[in-house]
Amino acid sequence: MAEPRSSLHATDKLAFLLSLVPYLMDHERVSVAQAADHFGVSVGEIRRAVELIAVSGVPGETSQYQHGDLFDIAWDDFEQNDVIVLTNLVAIDDSPRFSAREAAALIAGLQYLSSLPENADRTAIATLMSKLARGASGEPSQVAVDQSETSELVALVRRAVENGVQLEFDYAGVRGRVERRRVDPLRVESADADWYLRAWDHAREALRTFRLDRIGAPALTSEPITYRASDVALPDTLFEGSPDDLLVTLEIDGAAAPLLSDYEPDEIQALEGGRTRLRLRVNQVGSLARLVSGLPGDPEVLAPDQARSAIADWATHALDGYRD
Repeated sequence: MAEPRSSLHATDKLAFLLSLVPYLMDHERVSVAQAADHFGVSVGEIRRAVELIAVSGVPGETSQYQHGDLFDIAWDDFEQNDVIVLTNLVAIDDSPRFSAREAAALIAGLQYLSSLPENADRTAIATLMSKLARGASGEPSQVAVDQSETSELVALVRRAVENGVQLEFDYAGVRGRVERRRVDPLRVESADADWYLRAWDHAREALRTFRLDRIGAPALTSEPITYRASDVALPDTLFEGSPDDLLVTLEIDGAAAPLLSDYEPDEIQALEGGRTRLRLRVNQVGSLARLVSGLPGDPEVLAPDQARSAIADWATHALDGYRD
């Protein structure tokens, strides 16, 4: 039975040839059937491609093709045993190409991107991953991005985005106070080991960032969303300060430092006796008083004087209440 005619268009054929040559270089000796299975094409396609490679090259100084200016293969092996062995390489020995490890890393990154709710075109991402796997110099390792702890919530966020409806959930703030929130989900992303949801909060009428591990009882609503990710200018960083924020220097028990991680403290300094000095931004003195009162281990506000005075007044007022 005759081989089927080539189904590849010109651009596809060029991409195929550019992927086939590095593959043959790395495998040194490979059967026609193996190559056909790797690239998902017919045996006839592989044979025709190899024959084309064997008459391709770069002209030398005379602008004419000499024997050493062309690719060459072991023709006896090819014609009698259906085995491909390149015996002469031209011009591409130093060409940059993805190694199997580099391709695996890129595929892992694409898997991560495909899990995010705003990336709706997952077919295009899957096609790109397939092309990377086929075009790498070696077979990439099988990798998977583990999101077991957040996968159910991320899936629910994705459904909210795809269905165009708002998401509702209980949210525990820094001091443990739980509030019911209703949001338009926009993006899920990670910072270190923590995962966050960026969303438009309808109660606050503003963008807000929520830690996924503090979200409880999530549920889809029937209310249509107001904003999609393309409608909102999301900042590059998860948390952005305001020009009106107050920079406060605290000294706290070192064990309590993780409780302030949401405030992204800086200038963190370990002191003797297990104490820690750090600086953070707060939007108002009232929120600082509530924050400090909930910290264990005798926290102390060191600067600025405005914050120290406000905390002292707050503590005095609280003590007066007890005296009464």
